[in-house]
Amino acid sequence: MKVRTFAATLSLLALAAMPALAQDKPKEDAGMHNAEMEAMMKAIGPGEPQKKLARMAGDWTFTNRAWMAPGQPPMESSGTMHAELLMGGRYVEHTWKGSFMGMPFEGRGTDGYDNVAKQYVSSWVDNMGTGIMHETGSCDDAVKVCTYTGDVWDPMSGKKSTMKSVITWIDDNNFKNEMYGPGPDGKEAKMMEIVAKRK
Repeated sequence: MKVRTFAATLSLLALAAMPALAQDKPKEDAGMHNAEMEAMMKAIGPGEPQKKLARMAGDWTFTNRAWMAPGQPPMESSGTMHAELLMGGRYVEHTWKGSFMGMPFEGRGTDGYDNVAKQYVSSWVDNMGTGIMHETGSCDDAVKVCTYTGDVWDPMSGKKSTMKSVITWIDDNNFKNEMYGPGPDGKEAKMMEIVAKRK
């Protein structure tokens, strides 16, 4: 997959660097080339969805509540988060530091919007596991509420389960991330809630 992605990137760069090729083609092919170039430029350039994601850049504090079982009181913790834009604003990378279950916690996520697939994409790693979680999602028109889903491996059962994250932006300086997964009865249950505030 990485080789194919790298090859596709090289192809895009080659097309972008050689617009003169259209002059060497017959007129009927020149229109095709221009359409291809336009599609490629739309695919590689950051746009409005990426600008909306960029509001996460900066330094934040957060509080975290995690439920080990429905109906049980949550475990509470707090920490800090730093986020910055990558690759000309195409992605935002965020690093979270705090504590969880009395142990130091660090997690790192990368969020973006895939112009071709027309969906929001996210990856996550932390020091409480060794896997990489991938999620895809969609947002409302104002990009104030975004819902992501992805598969994770349950360390207790060794089986794959589906998680859901709902990110709600109260304003540009406050957001909430609620995470849901299957409860003991198999029904969806709220497992975690993070409330973040810009420093």
